[in-house]
Amino acid sequence: MQTILNELKGKLVVSCQALEDEPLHSAFIMSRMAVAAAQGGASGIRANSVVDIEAIKQQVALPVIGIIKRDYPDSEVYITPTLREVDELMQVAPEIIALDATDRMRPGGLTLSELVEQIRARYPSVVLMADVSGVAEAKTAQALGFDCVGTTLFGYTPATAGHRLPEEDCRLLREVIAAVSVPVIAEGNVETPELAARCFALGAHAVVVGGAITRPQQITARFVAAIHAQSTDGA
Repeated sequence: MQTILNELKGKLVVSCQALEDEPLHSAFIMSRMAVAAAQGGASGIRANSVVDIEAIKQQVALPVIGIIKRDYPDSEVYITPTLREVDELMQVAPEIIALDATDRMRPGGLTLSELVEQIRARYPSVVLMADVSGVAEAKTAQALGFDCVGTTLFGYTPATAGHRLPEEDCRLLREVIAAVSVPVIAEGNVETPELAARCFALGAHAVVVGGAITRPQQITARFVAAIHAQSTDGA
């Protein structure tokens, strides 16, 4: 179980995702993104949906962190929220399955503890990654038996809205690393190579970079914003 995590230690994982309302939404395009990431030196891929993971695994031999994003009417949790999504992911056997491990209400009122128990009973050897938004959630995830935790959801929950991983020299990342003994994966708004390197220097086990590499609309928007700011300052 730890072999995959050992392989990712000190390495870059590239998130190849595009939702239905995004211009690059396509299993074929995501598979080619994965090829490009592999050629650039990435050591792992994070991907969303069975079709994308299946296409990616046909193109690259890198380990995959698999998720399924699905909305439920009774919950804000949407990253691999129930056992249904885990069952679907196991059809394509990603090396790691990540799920929302925040303290928010889950679909159907199922607790995180109950979900983990269900997963472990059905798939005892699967490697589980906890996507958290804070230190307390990271501690809970470790206590529940998650194999690693990621800072994925910092800034994306009501309690952390408006915050970003880079702030205060990655304070949240440093606090999570200090609080748990399982590997901590830095993820969320890692927008530059320098920031990724800083995350490793602070003790991150691995770093996941997504939009800064694989979402050209976001990359373009940052350029446009910088140009606009420069022109405004010079006006």
